[in-house]
Amino acid sequence: MEENLNVYEIVQQQVAVAARELDLDPGVHDLLKEPMRTFNCSVSVRMDDGSVKVFSGYRCQHNDALGPTKGGLRFHPDVAMDETKALAAWMTFKCALVGIPYGGGKGGVKVNPKELSRREIERLSRNFIRALAPIVGPDRDIPAPDVYTNPQVMAWMMDEFSQLKGVNVPGLVTGKPIILGGSEGREEATARGCVIVVREAAKAIGLDLNGATVVIQGYGNAGSAAGRLLQDLGAKIIAANDSSGGVYNQDGFDPIELRAHKDRVGSVKGFPGCSEISNKDLLELECDILIPAAMENVITTRNAENIKARIIGEAANGPTTPKADEILDKNGVVVLPDILANAGGVTVSYFEWVQNLMNYYWTAEEVTEKLEEIMVKSFHNVYNAYLENEVNMRITAYMVAIKRLEEAMRVRGWV
Repeated sequence: MEENLNVYEIVQQQVAVAARELDLDPGVHDLLKEPMRTFNCSVSVRMDDGSVKVFSGYRCQHNDALGPTKGGLRFHPDVAMDETKALAAWMTFKCALVGIPYGGGKGGVKVNPKELSRREIERLSRNFIRALAPIVGPDRDIPAPDVYTNPQVMAWMMDEFSQLKGVNVPGLVTGKPIILGGSEGREEATARGCVIVVREAAKAIGLDLNGATVVIQGYGNAGSAAGRLLQDLGAKIIAANDSSGGVYNQDGFDPIELRAHKDRVGSVKGFPGCSEISNKDLLELECDILIPAAMENVITTRNAENIKARIIGEAANGPTTPKADEILDKNGVVVLPDILANAGGVTVSYFEWVQNLMNYYWTAEEVTEKLEEIMVKSFHNVYNAYLENEVNMRITAYMVAIKRLEEAMRVRGWV
């Protein structure tokens, strides 16, 4: 059944459909099917009690036709190579789609960071980047924060790599603290990029955002920032959830107050003035805009027919399965695919890298202006191609990205 597909199989399916629509050279398709390089390592960590534990680490570099590979490092108990390969591939297509000179990378350590102390996480971070040192660097592969990693982890990794090289290397990673060369605007970049393409899509289909209703599935950093930015455009947030539960009020609520509530109590549950709502019911609410900002495979054949949103902006990676995509497209739902809708994060990471290489830093206003330009242009590139083709927005986005990758591979002489 479709719901049993892992994320790597889903990526393979999406690429295969786009390749068929493009009548893609088989050699190009073969190069995109599998990553150019995968890396497994063992990471030993001296624990606070004096014992040594060994953790499995991974890094995948999918394709570097357009430039050095780029992508997050996560610390999570479910990290596995297939997921890493899928996320690296998504990053390749995402970077190609928005026209930034990166390929896709991804990696992580199979660990539950909640079981580690701060000092143990620091040792893990430093030892992992030591293991990766032969294959990463500002001109090779640039890691970034991901699930259960953050600017502090990036700071430790940058410092350890710099000590290995004997020179300061801020461009090794992005998502760093601003004091160490991080970029203004990075924290909300994913959400801001998503909101920009939602805004452009609303214009394209004649939806007035003033008073438009919004549902957010996954009220973390990206989801909560998207809620605040959509409210700034006049939209009304009526429901949101996290892993502990959901809240709903048809008349709307303040997303900033909801975030403050979550920061105080650890969940959106119990937010005053709202009723509880299940994840299933939240996804199927009557609304104008649905923002999936949590995990993969939340919109499937089990619920796609019941989705009532006019626009879906995928702030998460892989929230919609391929068959659900077909149902949504048939029902006239505009799906803004992940490789477009959440590309704001890697775009501002690119800005950070550029600033590191120049040793010259932009204001938050400059970063926002540059992000706006890229996201608006990318949306219209995809939407105009969508109007000309007989495939859904996701496959159209892949087609736009693959055309760019094919051109780069041909010019390089790979095919």
